[in-house]
Amino acid sequence: MRQFFTIEFLLLGILVGCTPVALANSVTGGQALSANLGANAKLAVVQSSVTLVHAGTTFANFTGTVTVQYRVRTTPSGSSTLAVKAASDFSPATGPSVVNGDLTYTCSGATLGSNCAGSPTVSTTATTNVVTVGAGACTGAGCGNPDPNSVSVSLTLTDSPTFKTGTYTNSLLFSISAI
Repeated sequence: MRQFFTIEFLLLGILVGCTPVALANSVTGGQALSANLGANAKLAVVQSSVTLVHAGTTFANFTGTVTVQYRVRTTPSGSSTLAVKAASDFSPATGPSVVNGDLTYTCSGATLGSNCAGSPTVSTTATTNVVTVGAGACTGAGCGNPDPNSVSVSLTLTDSPTFKTGTYTNSLLFSISAI
C-alpha cells in the first residue's frame, strides 16, 4: 500500500508540475499603421527686435537685418510661401510711413526655395513674398537641406528731411503657408 501512495504522489507531482505548461497560453497580434502626412509649415524669427541703423551720409537710409527660420513640407503638386506685412503704420505718424512706401526689403540666402525678387515694398494691407518653395519639397537631412531652413531679410527705411525727429516703431508680421 505504501508503494501505491508513493506512485500516487509521484503522479500527482507530475500532473501539478505539468499543469501550468498545459494551461499556458501565448497570443500575439498585429496592427497595421497608417499616417497621412500632409503639407505643413512653421517659422521662427530669430531676433526678438531689430533696431534700424543710420550709417553714411546725411539722410541716408536706415537699415537692419532679420533672420527667419522655417520648416516646410509641400505636396507633390503644392507650394509654400513665406511672406511679410506690417502690423500697422509707423507710430507716431510724423515720420516714415509704410503706407507711403518708406519701408522696403531684399531677401538673400534662402536655404530652401527662391528668395524674393527685387526690393518689395512692405504693406499694411497685403503680404509680400519673402520665400517661395516649390512642389514636393521638405526640410531636413532626408530632403537634402538644413533643418531648419533660413532666409535673411534686409530692411531699408527711407530717411527724409520731412520727417520729424523722434523714435518710430512698428511690427512686422511674418507668415508661412503650405499646400
